[in-house]
Amino acid sequence: MSVSDDKRSQKEKKKRRFLSPEKKFQIYLESQNGNTQVGEILRREGIYSTDLARIRKQVKEGALDRLSARPGAKRKTVPQENYEALKKELEEKERALAEQAVELAILRKKTNGGSWER
Repeated sequence: MSVSDDKRSQKEKKKRRFLSPEKKFQIYLESQNGNTQVGEILRREGIYSTDLARIRKQVKEGALDRLSARPGAKRKTVPQENYEALKKELEEKERALAEQAVELAILRKKTNGGSWER
């Protein structure tokens, strides 16, 4: 194989296409519609039958995932770093509250002669 043949084969290779989720769903719907032959859709879109099979599988998985979801509010998750920051803030506030409680107890003893009642 010569250098020019090698360059030609590289040019002939298809570039990888990125299909948006909307485009994939459009292809899926059109292939399921039955009005257009699947081969025509594949040629027009420049994809292979394995690509269409993968799209069909993704649509099925997505539909099953959404349909199996329970109704109601979803649990929200926070990133670990936010969780750690909130945890540290809570510990600091609890420590400050404990210090304030001690100060309040000392002040009450001084002003009321040791009685907790006013």
